[in-house]
Amino acid sequence: MASCLVAVIFLIFVSLGLPDSLLGSAWPQMRADFAVPSSYAGYVSMTICFMTIISSLLSPRLIQKVATKWICVVSIALTIIGLLGFSFSPSYWFLFLFAVPYGLGAGSIDASINHYVANHYRSNIMNFLHCFYGLGAIISPNLMGIALKVAHWNEGYRWTAYLQSAILLIVLLTLPLWKKTNPPSIEEKNVPVAGLKETIKVKGVFLTLLAFFSYCSAEGISFLWTATYMGEIHSSLSPDLVASSGSLVFLGLMLGRLFAGFVSNRWGDRLLIRIGLMIEFIGILLIAIPASSPLITAIGFAIMGLGMGPIYPSIQHMAPTNFGQRYSASAIGMQMASAYVGSTFMPMLFGLAQQSLGISILPYVVLGFAILNGTFLELAYRQIKRNHSLS
Repeated sequence: MASCLVAVIFLIFVSLGLPDSLLGSAWPQMRADFAVPSSYAGYVSMTICFMTIISSLLSPRLIQKVATKWICVVSIALTIIGLLGFSFSPSYWFLFLFAVPYGLGAGSIDASINHYVANHYRSNIMNFLHCFYGLGAIISPNLMGIALKVAHWNEGYRWTAYLQSAILLIVLLTLPLWKKTNPPSIEEKNVPVAGLKETIKVKGVFLTLLAFFSYCSAEGISFLWTATYMGEIHSSLSPDLVASSGSLVFLGLMLGRLFAGFVSNRWGDRLLIRIGLMIEFIGILLIAIPASSPLITAIGFAIMGLGMGPIYPSIQHMAPTNFGQRYSASAIGMQMASAYVGSTFMPMLFGLAQQSLGISILPYVVLGFAILNGTFLELAYRQIKRNHSLS
């Protein structure tokens, strides 16, 4: 029964990944239909992420008051509403209306499941969990690619909504598993959960927020603009191939987290992060090679995603060890919010910058955020080590 619950949790993270890569894959065609500039994708992405920040910041209170399984049910239902709304939007401005449930559905489910797994399972389960996020994020751009080939981008959103509905049905049918196999949670043990103001003062927490901001700024830019980069740098590619290229980073993420799941218990979270950053740098360098073939650029995006793979889940998994169970729920909630601040504003700002400077700046911007990510994490490790030695 316990393994069945883990399988359901993995499936929930497939549902979390499904909506995240659609906008970037569909945007080259959506902007043509709506007759808006390329940079306008950033405003929609910002709205989605802003809603996700709100639900992430509310997550510590929700985790205390609402069972994780019901947070998952409501969150998946909200994303279905958002996806269907996008598919029926008659103009660009309608996207903002449906970006609200689209974004609200992501934050709470992300924070609550990460908190649950970080407190109840070993590091390998956390990496496998985020591997399934990558699987969901790979499926949807390819669905969009098929839709662009045989129908229209609206169908890509609609088909993804149908897939989300099937996952929601499975989650509803398996709700009894949570009661039968749920290990004791912080709420059940009556361990008080610290508030956000108290948690932010804990040594190392603020630096991990900056690291998350840097990581997700690079990730968000890559998610939203990879397809546009491939289409503009390699203009010979067909629209369906351009849309499918939006899955390259997600493919790398999935493979990186799959590999990390097998070795994380032996290697540890910090070593995985350091190795991941080195691999990410290699991928960025391949993307930046001038006049490279589409294949080299595609491999670069996949390798960049491979390196990014273990970073996000490893930072999340370390929260209870780094800060203690009392602070882990709030720390994870704030980390999620900080991550989505990066995902909210940086893709939009990058969109404005690339309109003037050109899409070719993408690998250099991502490289800068990767360096910041590694720097903030190393500084956080030092603060945490000093804090533990004093306690």
